[in-house]
Amino acid sequence: MPELHPEVAAVTERVIARSRESRRAYLDLIEREREAGVHRPKLACGNLAHGFAASGEDKPAIIAGRAMNIGIVTAYNDMLSAHQPYGRYPEQIKIFAREVGATAQVAGGTPAMCDGVTQGQRGMELSLFSRDTIALSAAVGLSHGMFEGAALLGICDKIVPGLIIGALRFGHLPVILIPAGPMPSGLANKEKQRIRQLYAEGKVGRKELLESESASYHGAGTCTFYGTANSNQMMMDVMGLHMPGASFINPGTRLRQAVTRAAIHRLTEIGWNGNDYRPLGRCIDEKAIVNAIVGLLATGGSTNHAIHLPAMARAAGIVIDWEDFDRLSGVVPLVARVYPNGAGDVNHFHAAGGMSYVIASLIDAGLLHDDILTVAGHSLRDHARDPKLLGEGDALTFEDAPAEPLDDTMLRPPSNPFQPDGGMRLVKGNLGRATFKTSAVDPERRTIEAPARVFSDQDEVIAAFKAGELERDVVVVVRFQGPRANGMPELHKLTPPLGVLQDRGHKVALVTDGRMSGASGKVPAAIHLSPEAVGGGPIGRIRDGDIIRLSAAEGLLEVLVDPAEWESRADAVRPPDGLGTGRELFAFMRQGADDAERGGSAMLAAAGL
Repeated sequence: MPELHPEVAAVTERVIARSRESRRAYLDLIEREREAGVHRPKLACGNLAHGFAASGEDKPAIIAGRAMNIGIVTAYNDMLSAHQPYGRYPEQIKIFAREVGATAQVAGGTPAMCDGVTQGQRGMELSLFSRDTIALSAAVGLSHGMFEGAALLGICDKIVPGLIIGALRFGHLPVILIPAGPMPSGLANKEKQRIRQLYAEGKVGRKELLESESASYHGAGTCTFYGTANSNQMMMDVMGLHMPGASFINPGTRLRQAVTRAAIHRLTEIGWNGNDYRPLGRCIDEKAIVNAIVGLLATGGSTNHAIHLPAMARAAGIVIDWEDFDRLSGVVPLVARVYPNGAGDVNHFHAAGGMSYVIASLIDAGLLHDDILTVAGHSLRDHARDPKLLGEGDALTFEDAPAEPLDDTMLRPPSNPFQPDGGMRLVKGNLGRATFKTSAVDPERRTIEAPARVFSDQDEVIAAFKAGELERDVVVVVRFQGPRANGMPELHKLTPPLGVLQDRGHKVALVTDGRMSGASGKVPAAIHLSPEAVGGGPIGRIRDGDIIRLSAAEGLLEVLVDPAEWESRADAVRPPDGLGTGRELFAFMRQGADDAERGGSAMLAAAGL
C-alpha cells in the first residue's frame, strides 16, 4: 500500500484526537442500539402486525423473521429531475431483494428540494434547513425497528447530507446509498453561462434565456455541472458508500438498473446476522471523512460541503473544522476540470476515467485512505472500478480503472495536475473566518483590495448593478445572509452581474455570511463568513467605502479601518424576518442554528452533537 502523505496523516490524527470523546460516545451508542435497541424480534405482536399488514407476498418472510428486511428511504418526487427516476425504484428493489431471499419496504419519504427551482427566490431561505428536515424524516422512517438494513435514495444538494445525518443515528444498520445518475449532456455549460451574462446586461431577453436554460436542463437525471449534487456523489464514492462506479451512469439504462440490483444484493450480505457485518457508523469514520475532504479538493467540488461535511461528521461523533480543509488543500492537487472549473460536464468527466481513475490515482499518490471499511470491497481500491455489462446475458462485471486519463483536458494524474493545490482556502482576519474557492478563479484575481459597498439583500445588489452604481473596483458585501438571519440562501444570481463587472476590467470580490452556489464561479468570494452578522459578527460593522483586503494567497480577510474607530461602531440593524413561502415555520431553526463552520444546524446543536 502506498505511503500516506504526511499532511494527510497529520490532519487525520488531528481529527482523531479532537473527536476522541465524542466518537467513543457515538460508537458506544450504536453498539447499544444493536444489542438493546428497537428491532423486529423485540416488537410486540400488535406492533409487528401493523408493520407487515400491507406487505403482500412478502408477509410470510417478514413474519418468519429469518431474512433481512430492507428499509427504503426515498427522496422521490417528479418535479426534481435528479429524483424523478426514483419513482419505480421501490418496486424494483423489492424484486431484487426477493431474488436473494430478503424483503424490502419503503420506510419513509423525505423532502427533496430543488435549489435550481428556488434559486434567487424566497423559497431558497428554506434550503439549508431542508437538510435537517430530511435527517428528521429519515430518522422517523427508520425508527419503526422493522429493518436490518437501509437503502437510501437521494442525490442532490441537502438531500444526501440529510440522509446520512439521519441514518448515522441508526449507525448500527448497514446502509448503501443508491444514486440514479446524471441526465445526458445538453447545451454546453459555457454557452449557458454566456447567455446568462448577456441577459444580465440586457442584451438578450427572457425568451432566449429560457430557451438556453431548457436546452441545458432538459430531461430526467442530475444536472450535469459539477455542483453540490454531483459533489455528493463523488464523496459517497471516496467514502466507499456506493457500489463501485455507481455515481455517473445515466438514468434509464440497463447498466444503471444492474448496479442498483447489485447494491440490494450486496446489502443483504453485510447485515448483522452474517460474517461480513458493515454498519454505517463504522464505515463512516475519521479516515472516511478525511477522504471526503480530499476528494472534494482534488475534483474542485462544491463549497457547500464546507458546511455539510462538518454536520455529517458531527452525526458520527467526528469533529472537523475549516483548518482541516485548508491544510489538506495545501497538499491535494486539483486533478479534474469539470464545469464551472472547465468546459466539460460530469458525463465527459465519467468518460475520461471519472471516479475510478480519481480514486486509484489519489490512493497511489498517498492522498486517500485506502484502509477504510467500505460497503462493497476489502478496501477503497476495490471501488476504483467501473461496472460493465458483458455478453448476451448482460452479466455485470467490474473493470479496473484506466491506467491513464482518457482526456487530459478533463482529468489528470496527481503528478501533473491542473493546479498544485485543492482550491479551497480558509481566509481569516478581523472579519472572522470564511471559505474562498480558488479553483475557478484566475490566480491574478485571488487578491483584491478595494472599497466596500454594503447590502443586506441580494436583490439590492442586482438593482445597484442595473443602475450602474458598481462600475468600479468594488468588494460587494452582502450580510444578514447567515443561518440565523434568513436560513443562508445561496446567492447564485449574483454570479452573472459580478462576472460582467469583472469582464469589464474591474477588480471585484464578494464577501458574505451567506452561501454561493455549489457551482461557485470565477469571481473571488469569501463566503460562509463566521460569525455572521446576527449576534454581533464583525461583518455587521462594515460601512460603504471601507477598504477590504481579501487574499487567498495570504489566507487573509480584513477590513482596513482604524482599530479605535472600528471598535466604536455599532452593529447594523437586522432586517425583519421574511414572511410567506413557509419561512415563518422555520423560525425555530434559524434561532437555534450554530455557525456555518459547525454546519449551521439547530438540530445538531440542540442534540448536543
